[in-house]
Amino acid sequence: MPDSYAIAVLPGDGIGPEVSREAIRVLRASAEAFGFGLTADEYPVGGAGVDAVGDPLPPATLDACLAADAVFLGAVGGPDWDRVAPERRPERGLLRLRKALGAFANLRPVAVPDALVPRSPLRTDRVSGTDLLIVRELTGGIYFGTPRERTEAEAFDTMRYSVAEVERIARVAFEWAERRSGRLASVDKANVLASSALWRDVVSRVGADEFPHVALEHLYVDNAAMQVVREPRRFDVIVTGNLFGDVLSDLAATLPGTLGLLPSASLGGPVGLFEPVHGSAPDLAGRGLANPLAAVLSAAMLLDALGQPDAAAAVRQSVERALAEGTVTPDLGGTATTEQVGRAVARSLSPATASPAPSHV
Repeated sequence: MPDSYAIAVLPGDGIGPEVSREAIRVLRASAEAFGFGLTADEYPVGGAGVDAVGDPLPPATLDACLAADAVFLGAVGGPDWDRVAPERRPERGLLRLRKALGAFANLRPVAVPDALVPRSPLRTDRVSGTDLLIVRELTGGIYFGTPRERTEAEAFDTMRYSVAEVERIARVAFEWAERRSGRLASVDKANVLASSALWRDVVSRVGADEFPHVALEHLYVDNAAMQVVREPRRFDVIVTGNLFGDVLSDLAATLPGTLGLLPSASLGGPVGLFEPVHGSAPDLAGRGLANPLAAVLSAAMLLDALGQPDAAAAVRQSVERALAEGTVTPDLGGTATTEQVGRAVARSLSPATASPAPSHV
């Protein structure tokens, strides 16, 4: 019997349903081309969950995610839910989902394909050849730390990390560095934050004790941000906390000149969560203008996680063909619609033309 996988699809809000539709189209084409089974059932999340049952993460959605082999999410949020109670904001549903799945490690690869080098805001000689991986801790830090409170007079949040939380994300990052070039940059603010001082000490110890062959460097987050822009090719794998990873990964997203090409995977528990980096872009919703390639590349990461690396490689190669042929949406200078791009990628999938799967994201 061939392998078969159940995918929980959470289209979400704004352009989420449109890009999710194309990602699932590509996943179905991959299953047909490479001979495995796949089911994909949709559930509400984010603003769609609030509208459906008053909860950004409905219990039925969470149950389906926990029972699936993988979860694919489109995007959440938008101005329609700006005035709901804080605990009902679409983004809170996403944070709760990550926590429930145990998805503590967020992988965000950032590469600049040759076809997009001219579109980067950086000079060609600086950005050409960029291929880095940001490993962001996802379930700790200031987004989850307690106590947190807001009164009329003040507000405060708590940036908190345990040794165990830092150890486990450090190991993920070191393992990826071993698979790639053997270089890891750890980003913190150890000169002023006690939580960052702990972070630096723990990452250093894990490296020395368990990964002595990986070259480790430490950077303060402000310097790291400058270096990502000035010299992105100096980086291979970057590991950092939740807040700093949120900022740095969005900054790095400018390197290829569009958020529409950047996928992500959130791993650590028994079920992985895969989603494009971009937001819900409500101004583009329903117009056929949304770039689905970040969602499609997130689907490729999903295939990797399910143990289908050849199918994942074929998807990435199909995306590269679409870029080289100019079958792209207006954000990349093309005239294709969201659906036309998705269909072009799905149509060109073939085991016969796929190169062997690469050894890294």
